[in-house]
Amino acid sequence: MQIVIRTYHGKGTRKLFDLLEAHQADVQALMSSIKGLISYTLARNDEGGFSVTICRDNHGIKKSVKLAREFIAQHSPDTNLAAMHIFEGKVITHFK
Repeated sequence: MQIVIRTYHGKGTRKLFDLLEAHQADVQALMSSIKGLISYTLARNDEGGFSVTICRDNHGIKKSVKLAREFIAQHSPDTNLAAMHIFEGKVITHFK
């Protein structure tokens, strides 16, 4: 299993997360379309927010990053958002 954490902070982040919250169903449908998706979480924090995606393989991880970029560009081009920071890795353990 592979994981990617995308963090967003700085100017435009609050507006972006307001938009993502308003379009939860669209985000869920988009991320659910990824072959091999195990889990997806989107959360706010005091500095902005982050997402955590776990997939069976790196192909799913790369697809999730691509889809996230495209969704933001299409739905929120005027947020002047700083670039997302991406952390990828191999899952050691995952449980529910």
